Amino acid sequence: MHWLEEPEALRLPYFDPFAKLWASLGQMDGVTQEDRTFLEERAGKLNKDYDRLDFVLPFGMIHGDANIGNVLRHRDGHAVLIDLDGFALAPREWDLILTAIFYERYGWHSRAQYEEFVHRYGFDLLNWPGYEVLADLRELMMVVWIGHQVGTSERSAEEFKRRVRSLRTGLGRKEWRPF
Repeated sequence: MHWLEEPEALRLPYFDPFAKLWASLGQMDGVTQEDRTFLEERAGKLNKDYDRLDFVLPFGMIHGDANIGNVLRHRDGHAVLIDLDGFALAPREWDLILTAIFYERYGWHSRAQYEEFVHRYGFDLLNWPGYEVLADLRELMMVVWIGHQVGTSERSAEEFKRRVRSLRTGLGRKEWRPF
């Protein structure tokens, strides 16, 4: 998909991860003020760091939430992308970040799976100097997403606490559970 020409008729929007993040932070209910302040301060720092990133892949179409859970195999064998509400124009590194952190930070992909992905795509995001900033940003968005479910799901509330604690300490990311 990344190497296709953008169809002009689509008039895709430009992706701004911080517009989505700031709106989401403002709508979170059921979290403590201490956690909200921590997440907002982290977002502010990441916003500044993101603005200084030097993206190396061509700017173009992205899925927006590219991960193995958003690919189905058609009965004839070809892949079908689903969950296209984040389809936009952006730095293509954004579509690579979930696969990288699912491997490197959480252990949800094996080394062999990640290496196969890198081989097929032709670029290893883990070797890009901006990896940590993009990984921290995507991770924060994952935490905030679960934060919206704290008041309605005990499982989500427990996972939110686990994730916020690991962001604060830098430890325990391998204990995160996929949602």
